Amino acid sequence: MSIEKSAEIAARLDRLPPSRTVWTMVILISLGGVFEFYDLFFTGYVAPGMIHSGLFTPESLGFFSALGPLKVAGFGTFVFATFAGLWAGALVFGQVADRYGRRAIFTWSLIWYMVCTIIMAFQTTGVGLNIWRFLAGVGIGVELVTIDTYISELIPTGERGRAYAVNQFITFSVVPVVAFLAFILKGTQPFGLDYWRVVILIGSIGAIIVWFLRRNVPESPRWLARNGRIDEAERIVADIERRIVAEKGVALSAAQAVSSEKEGLGSLAEVLRPPYLKRTIIMSIFNMAQVIGFYGFAAWVPTLLIDRGVHVTASLGYAFVIAIANPFGPLIGVIFADRLERKTQIVGGLLTMSIVIALFSQASQPWLLIVLGVLFTLSSNVMSYAYHGYQAELFPTRVRARAIGFVYSWSRIAAAFAGLAIGVLLQNYGVPGVAVFIGLSMVVGIVMILLGPATRGLALETISN
Repeated sequence: MSIEKSAEIAARLDRLPPSRTVWTMVILISLGGVFEFYDLFFTGYVAPGMIHSGLFTPESLGFFSALGPLKVAGFGTFVFATFAGLWAGALVFGQVADRYGRRAIFTWSLIWYMVCTIIMAFQTTGVGLNIWRFLAGVGIGVELVTIDTYISELIPTGERGRAYAVNQFITFSVVPVVAFLAFILKGTQPFGLDYWRVVILIGSIGAIIVWFLRRNVPESPRWLARNGRIDEAERIVADIERRIVAEKGVALSAAQAVSSEKEGLGSLAEVLRPPYLKRTIIMSIFNMAQVIGFYGFAAWVPTLLIDRGVHVTASLGYAFVIAIANPFGPLIGVIFADRLERKTQIVGGLLTMSIVIALFSQASQPWLLIVLGVLFTLSSNVMSYAYHGYQAELFPTRVRARAIGFVYSWSRIAAAFAGLAIGVLLQNYGVPGVAVFIGLSMVVGIVMILLGPATRGLALETISN
């Protein structure tokens, strides 16, 4: 019975017209992601302050100093703790949203992140800082998985692409904000605190506001229906329909029948066997490949500019200009997000990234380096919103969060090791060596996506069968 009702609920959601009601939900969910991205991107900007505070001496790091033989020392232990937490959050705890619901985990992972980050901001030893960074990373990893799952299930089929584009426009808007805050606060002691502690606390305080706003976002009706909570799902869908009718002043069109999701195990084991095994392998390899270009460039851009002959001080200014481009990739994508196949957008982004990084490795004029850096950032963020939506579409409601968490976790591992690899390549082969590494990774990503199914205009239930 719940299978048939789930299909009915899905059909009613998918026929909803574009409306303020629907887009308000997208915006509110996206605001939760803003502070996750704030946290992810402040790392490089608070590094000088943390190092100056003496938190990364062997004595301060305690057992983390044992990472030295792995070439992870000093501030690198903080980066290691970040990615370790993100990996654990995505892989180990990402599945909790399938068990306890999207709304509940969206809320509690945000609280988890806020509490851990506030405690982290007041640590006076490297070991304490890294432990709380790891724990905060767990919350961030869970939140990002839940947001991708949440959006795919609430938004009508014809607007899913734009929803992810708007989501990432909002979240990436915080990147230049982080850079600006770190710039104006550096060297100061607001409220008697080191500037880097204040930068960290600002994100946590902002997240508290989002925690109150989340009350206006309903639980996923798809998840409720698949878990036998039909009456709750009915009430939520009926309320959304009522608000849209009042907003539009016209009756809604009749719902078109969609395929019912097939029964399954409802566990991680399901995504590791047919018919989902191929998709799991494809997206796992893709995630390892894409992150090499995405984070490899974003994290290393000041150093890459210096290697191309730009002065150290000027490189930070140029990197800030390039950072401003982050939200504009998804904003441009709003135009074609639901007009082009998701695979086409991802492949186009990866192909552009590979071409631009090759040109960047040969350029030396500052204006050309900035232009190429902006183009790389725009294309990488088009690729980013498109693949976040794509991987959420590939798996059924019963295991969507588990599957996203599993395939996405590989990007966390790859990002950590890619940083080490890029450092070695840059030292031995310069930017051309880094460009080859990124370019080959983008080719691998393209091949993987070409092996996946098309999804544009299809109901989630149809794609997952």
